[in-house]
Amino acid sequence: MAQLLTHPETMKKARAEIDANVGTTRLAEEADMASLPYIQCVVRETLRLRTVGPVIVPHEAMEDCTVAGYCITRGTMILVNAWAIHRDTNVWDAPEEFRPERFWDDIAGGGAVAAPPMLPFGLGRRRCPGEGMALRIVGVTVAALVQCFEWDVGDVGAVDMAEGGGLTMPMVTPLVAVCRPFA
Repeated sequence: MAQLLTHPETMKKARAEIDANVGTTRLAEEADMASLPYIQCVVRETLRLRTVGPVIVPHEAMEDCTVAGYCITRGTMILVNAWAIHRDTNVWDAPEEFRPERFWDDIAGGGAVAAPPMLPFGLGRRRCPGEGMALRIVGVTVAALVQCFEWDVGDVGAVDMAEGGGLTMPMVTPLVAVCRPFA
């Protein structure tokens, strides 16, 4: 929601997609997510740019290998910095910008174009088994919040998107928003 409040044009596109594909007579449901690719793009871009866990669960090298020119011996603990990968200029075009459209071809195009690495749920055998469910539930929740309410930052004037430190990346200043039933 913080990203949508910071980017009102994205909020308008999301609401237009919901109005066109779900309508105003019923609430968006999980079954509607297939017809709401822009909402899915917003969720993925938010997870890319605002990764909850900046460092993925540690992995152990099962055999000697070479990674980016470094010799990794069997048994070495490997930490992957998802935050840095999600902001790598060699991988992402303008990585610091919130651009949900960067996932459009991957989602709306049926995965015809391989998206760059997305690591908010980990990778490998230790990848979060709830990833699919989480993406659906977050998508439906965002769709319902956008569909049902008009959002504003109120007297604050702007959303502070500064990231805090720690194992998770909380906002330094918690989000404060005002919602009104959508008329």
